Amino acid sequence: MAFVEPVTLDKNGVTLTPLTLGHEDGLRQAAADGELWNIRVTSVPEPENTRKYIEDALAMREAGSRFAFAVLDTSTGKVLGSSSFHDILPAVKRVEIGYTWYAKSVQRSHVNSTCKLLMMTHAFEVLGCHVVGWRTDNFNFASQTAIERLGAKKDGVIRGHALRRDGTIRDTVMYSMRSGEWPEARAQLLYRLNMPR
Repeated sequence: MAFVEPVTLDKNGVTLTPLTLGHEDGLRQAAADGELWNIRVTSVPEPENTRKYIEDALAMREAGSRFAFAVLDTSTGKVLGSSSFHDILPAVKRVEIGYTWYAKSVQRSHVNSTCKLLMMTHAFEVLGCHVVGWRTDNFNFASQTAIERLGAKKDGVIRGHALRRDGTIRDTVMYSMRSGEWPEARAQLLYRLNMPR
């Protein structure tokens, strides 16, 4: 039995459903909304690599190290992007949330906050995680700001940690939230989601 079992999560018109090859066309269209693969600090697949992106995610699910979701508009079923639990460590009850990206047209909307609320609730309240983590490129300032808005604490920077798609070497900024910090973070997320837009 895997630590993260298949589950569909739903709130505020956003659905997270296990990523499958059936999402290939939708994922390709979501990435094309803003040509997101051209952003050097993300891992959004180029159109011709969308199938491999999904196959890699499914292989990682089989290995127990990642569980990828397709992010959908609940009412239309349109694919808006993707997010994953990854670096899953059942022995210490820790997961990270990442491989997250959304079509440009839904960025800066309620979609990211809703996805994080769903995933963090599942991690802390269903999986019983002690810690949820995030990591991002040291030059992905938008991602760092979004993670900090969740209430996550900056753990530090791992220098010379990974290759970017353009072959340069990135530093990785690490964040985490402990289970005791979740109730306040949850209240703040709900407050922001309920504010008039």
